[in-house]
Amino acid sequence: MEFIALLLDFILHVDKHLEVFVQTHGTWVYALLFLIIFVETGVVVMPFLPGDSLLFVVGAMCGVGLMSYPLSIGLLLAAAILGNQSNYALGRYFGPRVFKWENSRYFNKNAFNQAHAFYEKYGGVTLIAARFMPFLRTFAPFVAGVAQMTRSRFTFFDVTGGALWVGGIVTIGYFFGNFPFVKAHLDKIIWAMILIPGLLILLGAWRARRSPAADVR
Repeated sequence: MEFIALLLDFILHVDKHLEVFVQTHGTWVYALLFLIIFVETGVVVMPFLPGDSLLFVVGAMCGVGLMSYPLSIGLLLAAAILGNQSNYALGRYFGPRVFKWENSRYFNKNAFNQAHAFYEKYGGVTLIAARFMPFLRTFAPFVAGVAQMTRSRFTFFDVTGGALWVGGIVTIGYFFGNFPFVKAHLDKIIWAMILIPGLLILLGAWRARRSPAADVR
């Protein structure tokens, strides 16, 4: 419980924790940020790490000169791309071994073929949209690997989505993160960045579950 409390405090007050880290450890902050973004996007069991809020706060800190804007963009983009590549590789490697292919009663080859076809046709949109969805962005590249989405196609949308995500949110933080209203309500903004995408995911899942029933009628 103590770990959860500390993690929640870090997520909701990431601006204060990051500023203290910069003042204490200087340029080591770039290594810390790289590690957080890489782990959040590259380790499928770490979807709870701050992503959107961290990028926004980094942009705000760049806006007041505490950090370098181009260096932050470059490092965080590299972390986001490499993290997704790692997650994809894990899914591609472990997926067949988990199912044990046709030798296992748990493996449904038809379902696998459908998943593969879906990711080849719509996976690009899914991967780009997932970048802006907490939790979902951690699992989407793993599922793409399990579904055997071709690496060249995955890499194209990995880089595209990563550039939009990192570049977009850091830049928004750079220009708007230091407004008095934003700084005064940053905790509420962080909650919104977590909850709104989550509610959209739940709504989409609920509608997806209802649609087959509607088709049957």
